[in-house]
Amino acid sequence: MACSSCSSGGGCSTTAAGCGSKGSCSSGGCNRLNVFDWLQDLDLPVDFKGFDIVEIRFKGGRKEFFRNAQHLPLVTGDAVVVEAAGNGWHLGHVSLKGELVRLQMRKKKVPLDSKDIRPILRVASPQDVERWEAVRDLETGTMFRARSVVDELRLKMKLSDVEYQADRSRATFFYSAEDRVDFRDLIKRLAEEFRVRVEMRQISLRHEAGRLGGIGSCGRELCCSTWLTEFKSVSTTAARYQNLSLNPAKLSGQCGRLKCCLNYELDTYLQALKDIPQVQRALQTEKGDAFLQKTDIFKKKMWFAFRGDNNWVMLPTERVREIQEMNKRGEKPESLLPPVTEEERQPEVSAIVEGSLDRLDDKIKANKRAKRKKKRPEASAEAPVSTPRREQAPEAPNAPAAPSARADGRPRGAAAKPANRRHRPPRPTGEAGETRPPRPEGGTPSAGNGTENRSERQGRNGRRGGGRRNGGGQDATTPPAV
Repeated sequence: MACSSCSSGGGCSTTAAGCGSKGSCSSGGCNRLNVFDWLQDLDLPVDFKGFDIVEIRFKGGRKEFFRNAQHLPLVTGDAVVVEAAGNGWHLGHVSLKGELVRLQMRKKKVPLDSKDIRPILRVASPQDVERWEAVRDLETGTMFRARSVVDELRLKMKLSDVEYQADRSRATFFYSAEDRVDFRDLIKRLAEEFRVRVEMRQISLRHEAGRLGGIGSCGRELCCSTWLTEFKSVSTTAARYQNLSLNPAKLSGQCGRLKCCLNYELDTYLQALKDIPQVQRALQTEKGDAFLQKTDIFKKKMWFAFRGDNNWVMLPTERVREIQEMNKRGEKPESLLPPVTEEERQPEVSAIVEGSLDRLDDKIKANKRAKRKKKRPEASAEAPVSTPRREQAPEAPNAPAAPSARADGRPRGAAAKPANRRHRPPRPTGEAGETRPPRPEGGTPSAGNGTENRSERQGRNGRRGGGRRNGGGQDATTPPAV
């Protein structure tokens, strides 16, 4: 997952001379304390003398300044062999060169003519790199063995990392402890067992987390292992200013101390708090005393609640100042909310929104009423014209009298048929070419051979003969049969 140089804190860079992962491998520290050299592609003047001090990075993001006395053509990410502090040599990677190194030395207050700046011996050869990788593989086993020795001696310290020098002449043990530790017996035991010169170096818990690395609660790599080099003191006051709950489990980082990111936005909160009134006492109203429950610093809103009431009232900061001034004069407002007058009442939503549906409905109703009013006078000016269905034939002088009505009011016989029955077109003929008799509207067809009702036959015979009928239904001029 990581390259050979990353696992020991070596320099991955965005140049071709690096590990080749283009700075994307983060398990071993490719992105650890990376610096972008924005001056490397700029052409310098011909008579410009380059800066001869180079920044070298070692395991765990540790950086030191070395002098390039031989003026070697170095590129960011190159492996170089440097002179060790005590004796021997060590291997590191170039992290920064040029004029930006001058700015870094000025920032860290390192003089340019300091005697502690050691020289660069040479560019690392493949044999130097192989030897350095072989020594680096011994560091994990050495650390676990050293921890077991610490437990045997019952020392109150925590070993976090071990770094071998490239020539395997010295081993540096990094530890953290709250109190002073007498580790003279520990040094003797480790020197006898590993046959190296032992150096104990105490680091803080924040530096320990930076060397080990990890993922913070935000889901990103720890700031101390990627870009943060200077650790400022963090107090719980920063959490109070930002209205954070004083929960040690949430405010503590991976190192067990308060998170460094609490200081990032502290200046912004302090600037915004200048416009927030300080509520030392409860606000006095006629309904009772209202206590501060919550404050939104950036929106400038404050929530108050009466004693024993779970309903919070939101007030702007201007209203809170107004109530505080009234309480100083000995006055008490009726309620926390400002009095609402008729002029200050906000209009309804339907009046604000354009194209309200209510207004559209009113327009449609008004158009319909106008159309109705226009139609009414036109209809009254003209006389109503009745259109009868069909003209009725005049009554024949010899027509029989209308039959009497039934008890329920309905007519009998031919009177039950409509008057325009005779004007209807003939019905279609049957199979034998005979015209089918019309079917009565009010009656029902006769069953069997489809003969007509008796009343219908009598009415039709009377119209054909034009004479009166007797009770038997025969013509009056014909003598009755004997």
